[in-house]
Amino acid sequence: MHRAFALAAVAMAAGCAGARGVLPASELPEGMVRGSVYATRLTSLAHAPPEAMQFAVLMTDGSVLTQSQSTWNTWYRYAPGADGRYANGAWKRIATLPAGYGPSAFASQVLADGRLLLTGGEYNQPFTRYPLQLTNLGAVYDPVKNSWTPLGHPPYWGYIGDSPSTLLPDGRLLIGQKLTERDAVLDPATLHWSAASDRGKADYNAEEGWTLLPDGKVLVADVRDAPNSEIYDPAAGRWKSAGTTIVELASVGGGCVRYGPKKKDCYFAAGEIGPAILRPDGSVFYTGAGTQPSGSGTGYTAIYHTRGSMAGKWSAGPQFPTGVSAGDTYAALEPSGNVLVFAKGALLEFDGTGFKRVGVDAGAPILLPTGQIMMLGPHVVLYTPSGKPQAAWAPTIRTYPHAIAAGKTYEITGTQFNGLSQAMSFGDEFQNSTNYPLVRITNRATHHVFYARTHDHSTMGVATGSKLVWTYFDVPAKIDAGASTLEVIANGIASHPVTVSASP
Repeated sequence: MHRAFALAAVAMAAGCAGARGVLPASELPEGMVRGSVYATRLTSLAHAPPEAMQFAVLMTDGSVLTQSQSTWNTWYRYAPGADGRYANGAWKRIATLPAGYGPSAFASQVLADGRLLLTGGEYNQPFTRYPLQLTNLGAVYDPVKNSWTPLGHPPYWGYIGDSPSTLLPDGRLLIGQKLTERDAVLDPATLHWSAASDRGKADYNAEEGWTLLPDGKVLVADVRDAPNSEIYDPAAGRWKSAGTTIVELASVGGGCVRYGPKKKDCYFAAGEIGPAILRPDGSVFYTGAGTQPSGSGTGYTAIYHTRGSMAGKWSAGPQFPTGVSAGDTYAALEPSGNVLVFAKGALLEFDGTGFKRVGVDAGAPILLPTGQIMMLGPHVVLYTPSGKPQAAWAPTIRTYPHAIAAGKTYEITGTQFNGLSQAMSFGDEFQNSTNYPLVRITNRATHHVFYARTHDHSTMGVATGSKLVWTYFDVPAKIDAGASTLEVIANGIASHPVTVSASP
């Protein structure tokens, strides 16, 4: 079920267009005191958003697409400033979703070709007379054409709703139907759906969050069948148990919620669960909702291991502070490898062993190529995490064009272009992963920064190690001429720069 983002009501432009820099005391998130470490790591935007936003996704050209909090078919593009800083970027409204489709709490993915896909939605505008819509509509956004293409649904799926999804390493979308165990895959090239085997699935897909593992398999902690966990093997086309999560991660379910005209159209909520993040050490940090039916109370955490003597096993993680839980909340992987959890009651940082309280939930986040985390809260802010990534985590460039020209497309090869993790998680909806390469070009004379749109990546896997991978990038039409540096960025971590010569 979709969490109501009370903190995601962004002030209108007239109310929060303050000067660039650290937030003044009057604009700090509620409960945060000037002089705190958290406050010093917050940066305001020079230009406030046109209206309140509820969701953000990072595109492959370095821009951020955001969805209106009130009118769900309305979307905006936020691009960084000429110096590459996201504090002084600009907003622009983009094309409106197709008629009849204005979803909230949907499945979403940035495809390997650079397009944004939305499918389903727990709610949809215009509303019906039922509490839930569980729409089976969808759309794909082309950033080059600035247009949405309607997307059909898997065969015989009358409802999709807020469903789990992930991109498989080969670029296909895997999605689970909320109300059943059924799965489907989408071919991005043809936008054709086909059934995927759900052999061995222990329970239906409702409220689950799927995490892509380094071996290309998909991990899930069950909600209805908690505390069981499962792994999906795309090659074998089957699910199998991954054992108990040891601690209880799911909250208690609720009663009937109607979603259709028939008496049987009654969804008995399975409960809630928190986000899960694959960390650079190969462990998956899973967070839980509180023990109350509403998901409130004190939550637990668990860790799934993919390496070493504990590979394939779970261990209990640290318990949340009293009264804090993470059902239907976000988490983001910081470049340092720590996990920022937007828990109910606190903004927490997990360092691999325990929690550190770093502030308050400041709204829906997205990890930026600078390593900062944009928070779409009362005053859309940038949070700069502490710590640095290990050198071994960065992408490396093998082959690249030494001369580039405006408007042209080039191939670049190297390793770890997709990062070590999907890096963002909400759980069963609002997927905004960042496991794809970005290309940043900086002119040495003007210091202007340009993000080249990347597309057609060789893989959408994570933690690909020494495997040679590649992507293509389109040089911006208005790039500055002259000597420049070029970097590949994944999950907010940049490669060592190489030198290129740009021509107009």
